[in-house]
Amino acid sequence: MTLFERLAQALHADRPVALATRLDGPQAGAKLLVLEDEVQGDLGTPGLNHAAAGEARALLAVGEHAIRTFGEDGEPVGMDVRVFVAAYAPKPVMYVFGAIDFSRAMARIGKYLGYMVTVVDARPVFATKQRIPDADEVVVAWPDEFLAKAPVDARTALIILTHDVKFDIPVLQAALRTNAGYIGAMGSRRTHANRVEELHRIGVSDADLARISAPIGLDIGARTPEETAISIAAEIIALRERRNGGRLSDGDLPVHNQRAAVTTP
Repeated sequence: MTLFERLAQALHADRPVALATRLDGPQAGAKLLVLEDEVQGDLGTPGLNHAAAGEARALLAVGEHAIRTFGEDGEPVGMDVRVFVAAYAPKPVMYVFGAIDFSRAMARIGKYLGYMVTVVDARPVFATKQRIPDADEVVVAWPDEFLAKAPVDARTALIILTHDVKFDIPVLQAALRTNAGYIGAMGSRRTHANRVEELHRIGVSDADLARISAPIGLDIGARTPEETAISIAAEIIALRERRNGGRLSDGDLPVHNQRAAVTTP
């Protein structure tokens, strides 16, 4: 199957797919097709293929097109080769449950990350666009009932900030029935231990419970709603990129992930 046939197939199946086109040098016009788990084509060098595939996947995560510049072998310096990446994917969705001060900050950070952000709360007095202006949508509904009908895929982030057992347990049950890529719940370690005990009691498995990030976010000492939103955003990115969220200076992995294995057409 040719590269363009694969592109058409992915678009027809509504699969996220990116097409990277080299703009400079004797191999200008060369193309690389990037899917979530596969790469096809050749931009000229293995390093450039890897670098462009990594950038394409980052753009797929937010559903955006862009021109990226690399060295001839994909180096982040040199500015020798421009690559246009057309990312065909709807923006990922972030559902924030609980219309509180932390939700206002989370909606703002979620938008910066490229998500379509919906905030859900059963209390009409709190669930208003005036209180959370950065959200794309604010919905008055019981979180679990909303989530049971909402579109969710592997790029979806579920942020549970309700911090109330009558909301938390049902929405966590609903969340674990989805394939959401991130499920995080606010609360202290003691609060989450109580949640785990209750979820165990009603039959939730250890494997499912391990999908819940709680207490939510990375340990950066966050205190304010804005700092907490940043810690949650950092955890989402780290999980997506399969990193542990530690300091770069303490690790030895490449600064930018290069996960793609390249095949020629």
